[in-house]
Amino acid sequence: MALEVMTSSKFSHTIEEIAFEKKIPYMDAIVWYCEKNEVEIEVAAKLINAVLKSKIEAEAQDLNFLPKVAKLPL
Repeated sequence: MALEVMTSSKFSHTIEEIAFEKKIPYMDAIVWYCEKNEVEIEVAAKLINAVLKSKIEAEAQDLNFLPKVAKLPL
């Protein structure tokens, strides 16, 4: 049985697929993935790339988990 190595980009793609398919926030998708695959949250945290991190941050701001930053209208 071959051991599949999870890279940061693979992990990000997997989380985005889960979030889209299940229509859940990215943080919930990460927790769901960790529970299903028996992966520690701390291990998953190291696999989060910049793109996924910015999406999680945007969701957290929308949910008022983080302070909103002033944005100029574009």
